Amino acid sequence: MTYLDDAQALAVVKESITRIAPDADFASVRPDDRLRDVFDLDSLDFLSLVEVLSERTGIRIDEADFPDLATLAGATRFLVDRSRTGAGRRP
Repeated sequence: MTYLDDAQALAVVKESITRIAPDADFASVRPDDRLRDVFDLDSLDFLSLVEVLSERTGIRIDEADFPDLATLAGATRFLVDRSRTGAGRRP
């Protein structure tokens, strides 16, 4: 994938969440709300989200990166940063 800007990264995050939680409503979600709490994601749902994000972006996401994906703002920032630096690109 090419470089992501904030809007593109946020769209990928929201679309990925919707694949895991089809009824997800983002209308009242603030950027720093914890995704697992807001969308009632259990640990397997969260791992599925990580997998979908990685597949959609081509960015490798390690367990150490999980805290960066806890919120919409954090996940967006993580994807933008990784897409620009190329760090963690999957082979």
